[in-house]
Amino acid sequence: MSGLIPYLLFPGNAAEALEHYRAVFGGELQLLDYASAGRHDGPSDAIAHGQLAGPVELAGADAGADDDAVQMSGMFLSLLGTADASTLTSWYDQLAEDGRVIDAMQKRPWGDYDGTVIDRYGIRWLIGFHDEA
Repeated sequence: MSGLIPYLLFPGNAAEALEHYRAVFGGELQLLDYASAGRHDGPSDAIAHGQLAGPVELAGADAGADDDAVQMSGMFLSLLGTADASTLTSWYDQLAEDGRVIDAMQKRPWGDYDGTVIDRYGIRWLIGFHDEA
């Protein structure tokens, strides 16, 4: 049994977004379009289900006609201590590309490092690690 896996509904760009996350985090990406899933509530090439399996697991789809696309307010996806410092810093930098840095990656008074970014798809991320010194 795995833990919590975020499932994000995108406004028509799920394939692009999930491929971006595969490029950032690595892993294996599986995509199923509406036509293959037998769905008729959107374009046949829209993503009915996508799943990224790897060091970071995400699932997502293109929002259907009666669905709202994800809007992040009052929350973020947290990757605190989920990999080594170099990997987490790289993920932070890649997610910040074409996104917006909310709080730069920095050492905190308690000794850990973290930072917050909103990526190009509007997803908020908190990424950090313990000082390895």
